[in-house]
Amino acid sequence: MTIILQFFNSYAILIYLLLVIGLIFSVRSLARARHEMSGSLFGLELESAHRHTSQAIAAVSIVIILGVAELVLIVFLAPNVPALSLLVTATLNPLTTTTGTLPPGLLATMGITIPLSTVSPQTTGCIPGQIMITSPKPGAIVKGQVELLGTADIPNYGFYKFEFSPLGSDVWSTIGADRKIVQDLSLGYWDTSEVTPGDYNLRLVVIDNQGNALPPCVVPLRVATP
Repeated sequence: MTIILQFFNSYAILIYLLLVIGLIFSVRSLARARHEMSGSLFGLELESAHRHTSQAIAAVSIVIILGVAELVLIVFLAPNVPALSLLVTATLNPLTTTTGTLPPGLLATMGITIPLSTVSPQTTGCIPGQIMITSPKPGAIVKGQVELLGTADIPNYGFYKFEFSPLGSDVWSTIGADRKIVQDLSLGYWDTSEVTPGDYNLRLVVIDNQGNALPPCVVPLRVATP
């Protein structure tokens, strides 16, 4: 029964088109039969005209009945058959359908973790002996309380500050600052437990006594879950 409903539901437009064509021919046949009856004078002619008229009326009636039956099937019966919606669901073409991604929450419940983007293990803007972050190293994975080691010592020295920013962002947050000159010693501490795990850039900015900031030393690293 479900297969039959599926057929009539899938090809409803074609079936209606065929029924309309059949109705047109049936009505034309009925018109010819009525015309034949009006022009018949003798018994055999009248009998033949009556037969043709009856056949035409029967054909018109059958087409109308089939049209009503198709309407009842697709409007009233098909929506009430749950399995029909499964059978007529279009098959997705893997060549044209965009593949979706699973929600992160679902991946977490399945015990699947998504690796973070690869950190480029390179520093930029660092000047050995003047503006340098020596620890953590480029590409390091850090967590918790992290001590920053490096150098902040330039001519006409003013002060230094160290900041962080999410990878790909130009928004920097200051971690700390100091006016003392540092030569390969502790610059300060960064409590990474206060930031979301991920990839970050850490930079050391040194400012001279005129308030001019030199190009910063930037180190890419990754903050892991504590």
